[in-house]
Amino acid sequence: MSNGDIFVGEVIGTAILILFGAGVCAAVTLRHSKARASGWVVISFGWGFGVLAGAYTAAPLSGGHLNPAVTLGIAVDTGEWGKVWVYVLGQFVGAMLGAVLCYLTYFAQFQANVRGTGTGTGTGTGTTEGTADEPVPTLGVFSTVPEIRNPVANLVTEIIATAALVLPILAFGLTEGLGESGTLVLIVSLLVVGIGLSLGGPTGYAINPTRDLGPRIVHTFLPIPNKGTSDWGYAWIPVAGPLIGGALAGLVYNAAF
Repeated sequence: MSNGDIFVGEVIGTAILILFGAGVCAAVTLRHSKARASGWVVISFGWGFGVLAGAYTAAPLSGGHLNPAVTLGIAVDTGEWGKVWVYVLGQFVGAMLGAVLCYLTYFAQFQANVRGTGTGTGTGTGTTEGTADEPVPTLGVFSTVPEIRNPVANLVTEIIATAALVLPILAFGLTEGLGESGTLVLIVSLLVVGIGLSLGGPTGYAINPTRDLGPRIVHTFLPIPNKGTSDWGYAWIPVAGPLIGGALAGLVYNAAF
């Protein structure tokens, strides 16, 4: 694979991943969305389908890593580092692009994220005096936010969850014919759904440094009314945790298989 193919494939694939993933978070979080409050199961499947669509699209060009932790795990295992920077650059650009596309898709909902006036018309019951709606914090659409802010616990969660992603991905390569049959990406997508359902509760399972950092940067600069903080004090955890988890998975795989 040429550097150009890798870069283009990772940009497109990661943009699709983030468009689906941030999109489902927007659908569940924002007011005036038909999917509002539909829950964590919907979010987990939305991210899984994002991996499915993004990785299948990118696979012919780049192999569809879409995640620096995956790229790092493969490099640690194989010792091939020459193209790591191309993968990571493409993933970072794609993550930012996907976040912008999500914003454009839900533009009207983001613009409606304003503090209520305290008066308004109810639904069939007359007026709703004094029931102002508070603006919805929007960072969770783009990046992860822990339920309990504990840096050590949050970091450990991200390390474990990412290792639980990367180690099986490396092991799947031992199954003869899995990649050629086209089912490898489907299985990885289901793995992401499973991680979300089982391990995503504490931190929102970044398990991907650019998935969190790229959209967080975009959130910082987007003109979203009452968007709230971008929480840069937490931002290092969903970057460091997945990188450590990916590297550990590569070491374990290299030693054990």
